[in-house]
Amino acid sequence: MDESNKHGNPVRAAFQKLLQNKLATVCFVVLILEILLVALAPFIAPYGYEEQDPAHALAPGFWAQWTAVTDPEDPEYNARDQYVPGHILGTDQYGRDTLSRLLYGGRISLMVGFVSTAMGLVAGVICGLLAGYYKRLDNPIMRVMDLLFTFPGILLAMLIIAMLGVNTFNAMLAISIWSIPSFARMVRGKVLQVKEEDYIMATRSLGAQDSRIIFVHILKNCLPVIIVIATMRMATSIISISTLSYLGMGVTPPMPEWGGMIAIGKQYLWDRPSLIFIPGIAVMITVICFNILGDKLRDILDPSLRD
Repeated sequence: MDESNKHGNPVRAAFQKLLQNKLATVCFVVLILEILLVALAPFIAPYGYEEQDPAHALAPGFWAQWTAVTDPEDPEYNARDQYVPGHILGTDQYGRDTLSRLLYGGRISLMVGFVSTAMGLVAGVICGLLAGYYKRLDNPIMRVMDLLFTFPGILLAMLIIAMLGVNTFNAMLAISIWSIPSFARMVRGKVLQVKEEDYIMATRSLGAQDSRIIFVHILKNCLPVIIVIATMRMATSIISISTLSYLGMGVTPPMPEWGGMIAIGKQYLWDRPSLIFIPGIAVMITVICFNILGDKLRDILDPSLRD
């Protein structure tokens, strides 16, 4: 009988223990709220992400109510510094609402993060399972993974996009290919350990097929490792799509994306720094939350750190 069956569902137990940590709970709640907000963007965003209001271009956000000179008679009064009701976070150079674009941009950033991580996870886990279980496949598979590791991640993604063309799908594909070696290496190491367990040998001696041993018994015991890597990889994927969009190789305008919003905002750094700070803070909060969750899950699921 395998270890996971003796002690119940390890994933559920890890989740319950995770929620006992205040910092991890806060990060989990923040991410859930963020996902709900961006998922409901078409219903809660005050404007469409392409809707323009040229008369109020580069308008400041709500903070201008307290920082700007509001008296038209004052020599320092500037009409462009006045808060425009309805644009809580201000507008960009075309008069597009920053809050609306932030919500829609979050949909793209999180979608690319989830999809690219999932694509890399599936391919990497399969490669890791096969390499760890079959000795004859170990060397060729891991040499390919080593080859991918020789390229700096973002440069590999840029190379793939340069060959395939600039669009959102190719960006997701490039990030997923970059993710495969990390999943494969970690899963392979776990498989090499698990396949020597007594219950695996007993299952094999009873005549179980390799596919059942790999994808039922071994995979189930690799889930904790996979969950930890996937959680931390989400943060990397979000940074990657933001970086690619910032460089003009990710999500193509006018579709908003946090990195692309930063790229546009840098032209108005001294006039409207909020155009950089707002999407930058969104990226920072999201990445920090995923990293903290991954770090706490690693502490919980690492056998050497269990109670």
